[in-house]
Amino acid sequence: MTITGVRFDQHIPLRLRDGVTTYYDLFRPDAPGKHPCLLMRTPYDKSSYFSRVNSMDAVRAALRGYAVAIQDTRGRLSSEGRFQPFVEAEDGYDTVETLASESWCTGKVGMYGSSYNGVTQWQAAIAGPPSLAGIAPVVTASNYHEGWTWRGGAFELGFALYWTLGPLAGGDWAGISRRQGLPASHAEAMVAALDNLRNLYPRLPLERVPELIPGAADYYFDWLSHPEYDAFWKATAPQESYGKVTVPALNVGGWHDAFVEGTLENFAGMVQQGCTEAARTGQRLIVGPWTHASMAQHYAGEHSFGARSSTLAQDVHGQILRFYDFWLKGMENGLHDDRPVKIFVMGINQWRSEDEWPLKRAQPADLYLHSNGRANTLNGDGALSGDAPGAQPPDAFVYNPLDPVPTRGGALIIDQPVSPSGVFDQRPVEGRADVLVYTSAAMEKDVEVTGLVTLTLFASSSAVDTDFTAKLVDVRPDGYARNLCDGIVRARYRAGGPAKLLTPGEVYEFRIAIGSTSNVFRKGHRIRLEVSSSNFPRFDRNLNTGESIAHGTHLLPALQTIFHDAEYPSRVTLPVVGTT
Repeated sequence: MTITGVRFDQHIPLRLRDGVTTYYDLFRPDAPGKHPCLLMRTPYDKSSYFSRVNSMDAVRAALRGYAVAIQDTRGRLSSEGRFQPFVEAEDGYDTVETLASESWCTGKVGMYGSSYNGVTQWQAAIAGPPSLAGIAPVVTASNYHEGWTWRGGAFELGFALYWTLGPLAGGDWAGISRRQGLPASHAEAMVAALDNLRNLYPRLPLERVPELIPGAADYYFDWLSHPEYDAFWKATAPQESYGKVTVPALNVGGWHDAFVEGTLENFAGMVQQGCTEAARTGQRLIVGPWTHASMAQHYAGEHSFGARSSTLAQDVHGQILRFYDFWLKGMENGLHDDRPVKIFVMGINQWRSEDEWPLKRAQPADLYLHSNGRANTLNGDGALSGDAPGAQPPDAFVYNPLDPVPTRGGALIIDQPVSPSGVFDQRPVEGRADVLVYTSAAMEKDVEVTGLVTLTLFASSSAVDTDFTAKLVDVRPDGYARNLCDGIVRARYRAGGPAKLLTPGEVYEFRIAIGSTSNVFRKGHRIRLEVSSSNFPRFDRNLNTGESIAHGTHLLPALQTIFHDAEYPSRVTLPVVGTT
């Protein structure tokens, strides 16, 4: 049957089990019969243009034979109730089953959407509504602690404050003020705060955010009060519940997206632990060179990855529809014959299909840190090589939280004028004396690195607590330093938790997950590692005092010493796929 028209119904009520009424908009074929339903549950306004084209064009899907429901989640925009981030399982279950029972629905429902709209999918899948047949989460996480609000023990200040003041509290202030009985006039203060983020980030203590009046976004302070991965976070983490999920998933992520590690973990975890054969073998993974917000573009930051790199060029919307043609309509379209993984390999800027993630053929290769004690700045004597170190003097720098290393690109989500995401030349950062720079010799042939990059760092500090950061960089022959991935570890959480302070001057081994990537270091390029102690405002500054992260106000400089000798062989470990 050829569908030539779309019927649109707005603001349809949907009652949840506790009596709260939510509302959704519905796009469906203007044709007789029943249709499978595609559902997006969002806190970002169901009726906005963004929601109607987010991850998939609702009109295109309706013309393809799907009914598309876009719902305001509990406590957001048109819907009643109180919004509690990440607590979406029961509401997701109720919504799926209600839509499946509608007269226009075949009884099968799939979900889609990006970022938080991926959270709502995983929560529904964990709850296990019988009518749910698949999910298609784009750029989302495997838990909402590591890589969402915290990373390596450091608070994701840049994202958390921007997200809360902007899209969450500021994005629905009229609704929040109405539901919570808060002054509508406070909207001006919210806008002023959002416009002043650059000056808000340095403010101490972190818990002092008067712009978030009581009742506006109390969850922000909940996040701050749970720096460790405890029961508060585990209750909603997809990674804790893969064994409950019965449906296949099309996972989409970006190498320069803040949630790329979660996207990769969700795929790999479900392949191993999914509850059903369909859930395990039905997993699909697509990873491009994208940032969180520039997936439809061919560039990330200031770097272009070529015309074929974008989601538009790859027709990701169409790939989601093809996924659901198979799982919701039963069409034999070759989906099961596809290799399950498709990744974009940077450096050579090519798409490639794979059979698994992580790649089994990737072999760990260690590059050791070397210097004569003067690795500070890109003009220092820091080097990387496969030769194990002998007797070498350590490197040292002073980390002053009053003058932190500024964030320059990366896999982050911050208001773009304040700190844009993606690829940027790192040489302005590498000119600082508190950044140690270790660079390899020029590649004699192409070397591909695909997988998780880690740093084993032997270091001491004059402080009882501090941070260490690491960044992997691809250096062109002309000197341009293209950032690939970066990570951080907070010393008190070097073993995960509970918190344990340092003994000043004692040497410790730190493991930093720098991040996952897929990149070919071309012949003539160099591999570079940056080591420092701050990346601000992406991460909150370690005050070096050991105070509470949320309540601390005192700042102290710290002398950091990095060891790289026979006893303390600091090294970066690269997953090398091959050389050509």
